[in-house]
Amino acid sequence: MKKLLSALPLVIALGYAVIEHYSPVASAAPTASASGTVATRFRDCASLFYQQQSPQIPAPLQADGVRELCFDDFAVLHSSSTHSPVFAAEKLSAHSLSDASDEKRTDRFYEEARLPSAERGRLEDYRGSGYDRGHMAAAAQRTTPEAMAQSFSLANMVPQAPENNRGVWARAVEAATRKYVQRAGGEVFVITGPYYDSQVAPHYAGQVRVPDALYKLVFDPGSGKSWVYWTANTNVRKPERLSYGELVQRTGIHYFPNLS
Repeated sequence: MKKLLSALPLVIALGYAVIEHYSPVASAAPTASASGTVATRFRDCASLFYQQQSPQIPAPLQADGVRELCFDDFAVLHSSSTHSPVFAAEKLSAHSLSDASDEKRTDRFYEEARLPSAERGRLEDYRGSGYDRGHMAAAAQRTTPEAMAQSFSLANMVPQAPENNRGVWARAVEAATRKYVQRAGGEVFVITGPYYDSQVAPHYAGQVRVPDALYKLVFDPGSGKSWVYWTANTNVRKPERLSYGELVQRTGIHYFPNLS
């Protein structure tokens, strides 16, 4: 990219028979690279990632405990320490958005049974918290009824300020991303996640850590374009724009290893 320099359980959830996949990264005994990062694998859904290469994460993040979750048309790397996603990954296109356009939103949030009880977000964590259950992989982009149902897993949620979730995030981030994808000539890779500022004291909704900011990384291999939408997890008027390199610097995650 020029701008970048460069165990299969049958889960019955919400009335749907859904095949989902789970693989704990730790069980594969990955080794840290010279740069101090660890490769994720997502073997059951590698096609969701650019050139089937999933992100490399900082070794301390892997040591804290992460688990790879493959859903029908998106993937989540889940953190046991925050009880929420590290990121959610999607491969979108004009065709996939057309498929998604007639899917009925379910709004049936559920706890992710594939995660150990001590690591998962719970419905009670959000009740009375003042935060929305904010999707990382957006419901509006799901291509089947099964995928729509899966998108309401709490493994795909972070505590998000309501005015952010329903305002700038919905309009100037999610909708803007879909508008671009509809015009793009091919597949577009999108990775969405929370950011926790090490200089700010952690705060929680129940047991789920509240992000200080949120980001959405968009990469169009066909044009070589990439950019990042970045917003504080508060009521803001419009998102910031970051470069891919700036996002890597802030998070320590190499989202596209073949291009980093």
